[in-house]
Amino acid sequence: MADDPLSNSTTNNKRAEGIQLQHGDCESESTAPLLLAPHESYRLSAAILPWVPLLLFLLPPLLPWSAGTFFCSFLFPALGGLLYGYDIGATSGATISLKSSTFSGTTWYNLSSLQTGLVVSGSLYGALIGSILAFNIADFLGRRRELILSSVSYLIGALLTAAAPNFPIMVVGRFFYGIGIGLAMHAAPMYIAETAPSQIRGMLISLKEFFIVLGMLLGYIAGSLFVEVVSGWRYMYATSTPLCLIMGIGMCWLPASPRWLLLCAIQGKRNIMESKENATRCLCRLRGQASPDLVLEQVDLILDELSYVDQERQAGFSEIFQGKCLKAMIIGCGLVFFQQVTGQPSVLYYAATILQSAGFSGASDATRVSVLLGLLKLIMTGVAVLVVDRLGRRPLLIGGVSGIAVSLFLLSSYYTLLKDAPYVAVIALLLYIGCYQLSFGPIGWLMISEVFPLRLRGRGLSIAVLVNFASNALVTFAFSPLEDLIGTGILFSAFGVIAVASLVFIFFIVPETKGLTLEEIEASL
Repeated sequence: MADDPLSNSTTNNKRAEGIQLQHGDCESESTAPLLLAPHESYRLSAAILPWVPLLLFLLPPLLPWSAGTFFCSFLFPALGGLLYGYDIGATSGATISLKSSTFSGTTWYNLSSLQTGLVVSGSLYGALIGSILAFNIADFLGRRRELILSSVSYLIGALLTAAAPNFPIMVVGRFFYGIGIGLAMHAAPMYIAETAPSQIRGMLISLKEFFIVLGMLLGYIAGSLFVEVVSGWRYMYATSTPLCLIMGIGMCWLPASPRWLLLCAIQGKRNIMESKENATRCLCRLRGQASPDLVLEQVDLILDELSYVDQERQAGFSEIFQGKCLKAMIIGCGLVFFQQVTGQPSVLYYAATILQSAGFSGASDATRVSVLLGLLKLIMTGVAVLVVDRLGRRPLLIGGVSGIAVSLFLLSSYYTLLKDAPYVAVIALLLYIGCYQLSFGPIGWLMISEVFPLRLRGRGLSIAVLVNFASNALVTFAFSPLEDLIGTGILFSAFGVIAVASLVFIFFIVPETKGLTLEEIEASL
């Protein structure tokens, strides 16, 4: 199967006269139903927000699809990533507000370290639950309805957390919000991958990582604005509710994934002619100005490819660990595992200590630096978004992970040999953040959305997401005991060795998927 046929024509903008594009016609899927300073606040919108229209509207005029459909079909799923990032950023300020006797606005502000840990990590535990739920319900619900369910879980979690009358209710709210994270991080890359043209699929899925980082920055800003307000932590969490509503309403408006509809048809779950017609309608909506003849041609090609790669049978659990899916599982789970065990949570944990050693010791300095580090992450993710479909996945992974390994060994040398040279640690920190956002950050999520066979994509990706969050929890909770046992320098050396091992894994195991359709990727495994 060649490149996306929709990209071959930029002039034919007619629609099929017999195809109605109202939302209801596409709804066959729904037949069953770094510590922020308390006194600092910044107006960073001028620095942050221009990135979004730049990336989202620079390319569409050059393509045969309308900017509106291009924007909406990406934006609403990507809001799931933005809400995930917002939670990370807002929680850093919320814990300060919640534990303050002056600004907490509660009688239970004197939280123990265990209770604080539950507030911070509650969404992570919920994400693990969400990943397990996705394994069982994803293929039944479809990508679109899973994202709607995610937005509902986000909304319930945000409201429960913001309005919590006591600590147990707050923890329940954090769990619900985390379930939304697990479902969104599972379904969003699938929906984007299955609806995006192959030529820009990598850019769009990587842009979801950009939205996660943007969400972190918005969370940091919300924290700085409300941290000196009585019950400010409630406002920090409540601020996310409009985005939850926008995401849910937007996903209700968007059509189902055409590939999911066609998969259901060839597996005998739906009438094939009706599903083909529905898939054509949905793809017309997603492509906007594209020719309906080209849309129908692509639908036929997808059906042919799905039949050729033997998608007719429904997936069994044992098949996930056989044949092509086993290879995809090794690639996807290996990438997200190495993404976390190369020390990503731990390096960021040490960021404040490293910067303090370099002279950034004041509270205002810490606030500015936390935002500047977020801006660095945003900029480097933007670079990855712009070049991933030109350079490919492997070059970014190999180059970025090589830089990660070098930065980890530099951090190790600082803590063991070069304690009087804090600039070494600062350089290593900036190198690590930049290289991570060029490689593991966006490319890990991109690859797991591409490599799994369609028939097993829902379950396979849910396992990969589960591995991601479980690895994050493992590194987070094991870091302090290991640091006490073997020392910080040796621990960073161990992370460096793991980074070298991940480089070998990428070089020999991870394939290049640039420019290939999802069906071509599956056939090549």
